[in-house]
Formats: sequence, C-alpha cells, structure tokens
Amino acid sequence: MRKSLRLPALLSAVALAVAVAGCSDSGESSSGGKGGLEMDTMTVAALPLADNVAVYLAQKEGLFEDEGLKVQIKQVQQSTQAIPALEKGDVNAIAGANYVSFLQANDKGTVKLSVLAESASLTSHFMDVLVLPDSPVKTPNDLEGKKVAVNILNNVQSLTLNAILAANNVNAAKVDYVQVPFGQMAAALERGQVDAIHAVEPFTTDIQKKLGARVAVDGGAEPVTNLPISGFVTTQDFTKKNPKTAAAFQRAIFAAQQLASTDRQPVEKILPSYTKIDSRVAAVITLPGYPSTLTTNRMQRVVDLMTVAGLLKQKPDLKTVLFQARPAS
Repeated sequence: MRKSLRLPALLSAVALAVAVAGCSDSGESSSGGKGGLEMDTMTVAALPLADNVAVYLAQKEGLFEDEGLKVQIKQVQQSTQAIPALEKGDVNAIAGANYVSFLQANDKGTVKLSVLAESASLTSHFMDVLVLPDSPVKTPNDLEGKKVAVNILNNVQSLTLNAILAANNVNAAKVDYVQVPFGQMAAALERGQVDAIHAVEPFTTDIQKKLGARVAVDGGAEPVTNLPISGFVTTQDFTKKNPKTAAAFQRAIFAAQQLASTDRQPVEKILPSYTKIDSRVAAVITLPGYPSTLTTNRMQRVVDLMTVAGLLKQKPDLKTVLFQARPAS
C-alpha cells in the first residue's frame, strides 16, 4: 500500500476572495485564552491538501482546545493568494504554505515570514511525473524538449524536479514548464496539450486510474527525498505581538503531526472531510512526511536548493524565520 497523500481540490479565485473575506474580526479576540494567551481565536487559511491534515486533526481531536485556542479554517486555492489577507490580519496563519513561494516573498520584502511548524516533507511518489501509457517518455532524460505541467511556475515542483533531473545528468533548462492547475492536469495530458504532468496526491492516484497514466519520474526521489515542502506560516509581526498564542498553536500542530506520522488511520478518516476524495482513495494514496519538529538544518536544504536555482537574492536568517517558542516562565 502506498504510504502518502497530498492533494488540492482547487477553488476559484472568487471562492478564495469569499473564503478570506469578512474574517478580520474572527481572529482578533482581545479576551485572551488559556494560560494568558493574547488571542483565543485564530483564523487559518488552508488548502484542501494532505499537507494540511494536522490543522484538521488538531481541531477534531481537541488539541487546539487543550491549548485554549479556537481555530477557524478557511479554504483557499493557492497559499500565496492568502498573503494579502495575512498581511492585513484577516487570517492569522496559512497552512500548507509552499516554502519556495513564501521564502521568495520574504526575500522580496513582501512579507516578513515566520514559520510556526512544518506541514509536509517529500516522500517517494508523493509527487510524480505522469505520462500517457503510449508516451515515449520513460526516463528523466526523455523530458528534455518536452512540455511538463506544474501547478505554479518556478515553485517547489520545478525546483525539486530540476534537482532530480540534474542528478540524472539531464539539462533541466531544456524542459518546458507550463502552468496548469492540478485539477486541470488530467485533461491537459489527455488532450496532448502537454507531454507530461507533475502531479501530486491524491491527483496522481486518480489520474493513473482514470487515464491509465504511468509514472515516468518519481518526484520524491533523491536528492529531494524528505525535503520540507510546506509549512504553517504567519508573519513575524504576529509572533512578536502574540508569542503565547503562536506557541500554543505550534504545540497543537506538533501534537497533530506526531499523530499523523505514527498512525495513518486518523489521516485516512479525516481526508475525505476536506479534500473531497472518497475513503477508498484515501486508503491507497501516498502520504507526505509529517515532521513534528522545526529545525534550521532541515529548512537549510530548501534554502540551498533555491539559492543554487537562483530563486533567492540572499539567504534568509533561519533563526529569525523559524519561530521558536520561549520557555514558559
């Protein structure tokens, strides 16, 4: 049985606007919570991915409640689309934020990033390059000169795939990346608009079943196996003003991540409730890794890859970017 899953049920940009609109008063409670929290309610923007399972598990299992927190979850299509709402305080954190985009935003000064916890790390076959059954593409070398669909250009998909291609002596510059939303990749592949798609779970499993698509490249292969790919993020301004609230949220997420990493069953049960996949698919898809710690060594791998790829002007100070809760006084 395949171990991991991830996957976006995509919403429209209009749905995103509706999702984050009118939330500004939901996360600004001044009453304080358990243990003197600065806020007792947080609003979290989340993609419908397996990456984000911890926020749903923490809510279902009462882990936020144990910390004196109430968390309201608002689904969005792309984590980057929630940045304006995060900056304005309409949402207090973003779940499943892809590190490439958010480290770039931090690099450009768009947002002063604070990572509260990891969401997911890359596992074998969590992301795959898929082709049609009769495609001539059979190895990484065959991707040179081919059109490959990715959800967002210059993002974690192309970053990791390029690293895999380089490890196989393939010139990644000769791959033509085309932006196609995950939910439209199957149609693009079937119509011949692209030669291959770099899909993620649960889309990969679904596309393989419906189109008979086969794996041309394991998107979680070395040298990117176990690479951190997404996290629970907020702004440095938020963590400075609400250190106890941020710490409470972090503890609840760590506990949920630990649960997800040690027992697949709770993950399988809750995935259909927010990803719109049925239980049969949830039982077989590949899940990402669910780290329950936050370390500079792991994040440094992402920074190093981005630096080599020219996606960062300067390396970030990870000690500032990674939120470390202060010891309880």
